[in-house]
Parts: sequence; C-alpha cells; structure tokens
Amino acid sequence: MNPADRHAGPVAIVDYGMGNVRSLRNALEYIGAEVVITADDAELDRAARIVLPGVGAFGDAMQAIRERGLDRALTHQALERHKPVLGICLGMQLFARSSNEHGEHAGLGWIDADVRRLQVERPLTVPHVGWNNVEFDAGEGLFAGIRPPESNFYFVHSYHMVCHEPGDCVATTRHGSAVTAAVRRGNLVATQFHPEKSQDNGLRLLANWLAATP
Repeated sequence: MNPADRHAGPVAIVDYGMGNVRSLRNALEYIGAEVVITADDAELDRAARIVLPGVGAFGDAMQAIRERGLDRALTHQALERHKPVLGICLGMQLFARSSNEHGEHAGLGWIDADVRRLQVERPLTVPHVGWNNVEFDAGEGLFAGIRPPESNFYFVHSYHMVCHEPGDCVATTRHGSAVTAAVRRGNLVATQFHPEKSQDNGLRLLANWLAATP
C-alpha cells in the first residue's frame, strides 16, 4: 500500500505567494500523494494533511498570510483540529513566536521559539546554502530509514529557529554551531532544509511523514 493511501483526503500545500509549491507538489505526487495547492479555508478543512512552505523574508510571509486570513485558518487546523502540518524552510520559521529578520515580527506562535540570524566566522558564510549532514535521535520516525553518514539534506537559509523547549528540536545540523534542522510538537513537524530538493533522503522523509499516524 502506498503510504499516501493510509489516510483519506489530499495533502494541501498552502499557497500564499511565497513558496516553491511546484517542486514540492512534484515530490509529493511522485511518492503517490494526492495534492491540492490552495489558500481556501474549505480546501484546508477537507485536507488530511497540510504543508506550509516558504521562501523569502519572515515579515513579508506573515503579512501575506494575514492578508489572506490564513493565520486564523491554519491555527484552527493545526491547534484545534490537530491536523498534521509540515513546515518547510521559512514555513518552519513561521511556526515560531517571532523573528528579528529586518525588524521584529510576530509569527504563528505554535512553537516556543524565536528566529535569529545565523552567526558564523570565516570561512563560513551567510546565507547557508548547500548540503549538510543532519543529526537526529535514532527513534525519530521522520528520519526512519535514513542513516548517518548519508543523512544529508539541502539547506538555503540565513536565519534559524532557536527553540526554548529543548524537546521540540528533533534534529540539528552544524553551520559554525549547532543549528535546528527539524522540530516536532505533537501534530506539528517542520524542517529547515528542503526535502523536495534533497533527492532520495527528502523523498524518504516526505513518505515517512505521509505514513505516520496523525
């Protein structure tokens, strides 16, 4: 049985104008998911799972989400209906309370965390772009079937999530110092890296998320 068949309803990719939705849709459809790209409340309500992508600046993303009323709709699905939600890159950062990217901006506030600029020393640079190995607990189901040292994923970011509850961080990478690579709080899961750009490891991770019991 395809993992996407285990739970009725499509995967909704949230389209608020700042996500790489095409490559993400292609990756999910490749592993057998039914996908809808939407900013419509009714379609989010019908969806079995929701993906919140994001590319760009935190403040602009939150403004776009609020202008569409998606902050209320997504919070209803995530925190009241407890629907599985996957955040990717900027989408992960939007789960946090705040970001100081180009000023102070409030996030969705789903996770007790703040987003801060990466601090590195030469020869490392910001933004952090490229492949990095990810370290995670052996029992973390999101990474089932992925084993170090082949646990590399593709990153593109200048800011990172600082979790105030250590248990929310389930994977890290290194770019100068330890950087949050993935978080989990109940039905909320998110990655700083792009699984849709991470070849076999990314497809495996997406399939693990689809197969997990809500």
